[in-house]
Amino acid sequence: MKDYTKQEQFWRSQFGKDYTKRNQQNPKDKDDLYIKTWGISRSKMNEIFLNGKKIDTILEVGCNSADQLVILQKQGYATLYGIEVQDDAVRIAKQLTDGINIIKGSAFDLPFKDAYFDLVFTSGVLIHIHPSDLPVVMGEIHRVSRRYIWGYESYNDKLIPLDYRGNADALWKGDYAKLYTEQFPDLELMKQKNYKFLANENIESMFILQKKSS
Repeated sequence: MKDYTKQEQFWRSQFGKDYTKRNQQNPKDKDDLYIKTWGISRSKMNEIFLNGKKIDTILEVGCNSADQLVILQKQGYATLYGIEVQDDAVRIAKQLTDGINIIKGSAFDLPFKDAYFDLVFTSGVLIHIHPSDLPVVMGEIHRVSRRYIWGYESYNDKLIPLDYRGNADALWKGDYAKLYTEQFPDLELMKQKNYKFLANENIESMFILQKKSS
């Protein structure tokens, strides 16, 4: 594994451990939070973007305590993997899940063969990767995906930095679907939908891309 980046070290620190403790949720609580925040459950978002697609194997990059994977498992997806860089999150995810493969590792060096998964996704992870490092992480995600790349990330039409709980160099929002298609000509955008926060003007964007050759 390569040396950890500044951002990976940040998430492996006490800040990341506190985040994991603060954000552990069962599927119902996660759905309730999404409804309260964006007016729609995460389960419903998943249905909108994934229903009708043949997806047997799924990897979440940056799975934290695996809340999103548990929702997918509840929705009928069986072969699920999660990779996470933070030790406490890996330990907790393994304790809280049954039948989900949780692996400690870095998004910069995914320990899987090319095209190993039908779908690879992130949820609020790319926003915490320094822009100069994004091509490597997105390249790894592209490499291990056989067909689909799915994401849910903070949206802005241009990539801009934001303060994150008093920390600089820890959060950027942008059009991550566009960044993928700019880096990889073989990707086509199948669907993208922006979800505005009910309490403010910030936007999250869900998108799914497909490899044209698949």
